[in-house]
Amino acid sequence: MTQTDDFGAELADFVRRVGELRAARALPPDEHLAVLDAALFELRHAADTLWPRYEQLKAVAPNAPSPDRQERQERQLLKALFQRLPVPVALVDRETVVRRMNFAATGLTGVRAGYATGRPLAALLSPGDRAAFRSQAAAVARGEGDRSLAVHLQQRPDERLLATLTALRPPDETHPAVLVVFQNGVSGGSAGAYPSTGAVATGRRRTALPDLRETTRYAERLDLVDAMTTELLSAPPGDPEAALEGAARVLHERFANWVVADLVAGGQIKRTLVLGPGGPGDEALAQVLAGQEPSGCPLVVEAARGGSATLQVRPEDTDGFGHDPAGDPVLVRADVTSLLCVPLTAPGADGGGAGSTGPVQGVLTLFRTGARRAFSMAEGQVMDLMSRHAALAMRRPAGPRRADGCSSG
Repeated sequence: MTQTDDFGAELADFVRRVGELRAARALPPDEHLAVLDAALFELRHAADTLWPRYEQLKAVAPNAPSPDRQERQERQLLKALFQRLPVPVALVDRETVVRRMNFAATGLTGVRAGYATGRPLAALLSPGDRAAFRSQAAAVARGEGDRSLAVHLQQRPDERLLATLTALRPPDETHPAVLVVFQNGVSGGSAGAYPSTGAVATGRRRTALPDLRETTRYAERLDLVDAMTTELLSAPPGDPEAALEGAARVLHERFANWVVADLVAGGQIKRTLVLGPGGPGDEALAQVLAGQEPSGCPLVVEAARGGSATLQVRPEDTDGFGHDPAGDPVLVRADVTSLLCVPLTAPGADGGGAGSTGPVQGVLTLFRTGARRAFSMAEGQVMDLMSRHAALAMRRPAGPRRADGCSSG
């Protein structure tokens, strides 16, 4: 057997093992850790064994037919293997800036790979986990060995994830990268060792006292939903811009310091309304935002294209909402401490099933600034509910008109 045949057989075995790992997704959750270890081993095998052998074969056969084509095929194969791994995987640099994410990672984080690329992966984590994650990534990149730590995503703060970091040397590069593998659904064996607030030493539980602050916030959210419903039902049918602006006015001040409304129609994004707090300097910033091209706001573009909402606390990507004419990031100038960028989508009108949605009708971006409390996940869920209602109101057609010129609706 020639070296090429031997390499081909080993590569075929590797592909078969990856297929077995994909099938292992159906195993019980308590067996996922073993699958994760196996996936990491296979990735290391591809980087440390398969790729160097490919380089050797290419070096000893410089006159082989169509070397560029063979190299492209090998790269495409490795890329496909990375994308189809059954566990969430991201390739980052020592600063945690994302270079590549696979399909499972985009599904876990709720962020499209095209948007995440070039932005720090740490920004997707809860603020309390960011420093530790950066420190561990830097240590791994320095060659201090693999690391694992528990982290939480901003979008899913109650779900504990195990992040495993290992060094990887991409071909033709001088600096190592860091491969990050997430395992979701980690219950944490020690979690049960910590008693809940309502537990007593005898094992009995006290009756949980109501949290008055949370009860108040819940009532405020209900009032907000009621006000939004009233506004949307009062909006004139057939006028999506009026429905969008009405929704923005309901959210202004009582829910967010700044509200920016963008209308999406025919693939184009049009800024329709900017509402700010009205303090010193805010009027000038409101004029800047009103004249801003929405295509220069990555958060808006991502929401308009992919229909995915974004909730960020102390956003690290300060370029997410573009810049003012002087080149200063809008998020810095507005002193944004948390933001929500929500696409307005509704169930599809074509009967595509319960999970289908229609096109994005618009995008609402909300800023909280200064000392105001950051957006919570509960508020994000309420905003998601109101966004669907707003999209339905924007999509509502105008009623037929009678002969006397009045609408029958």
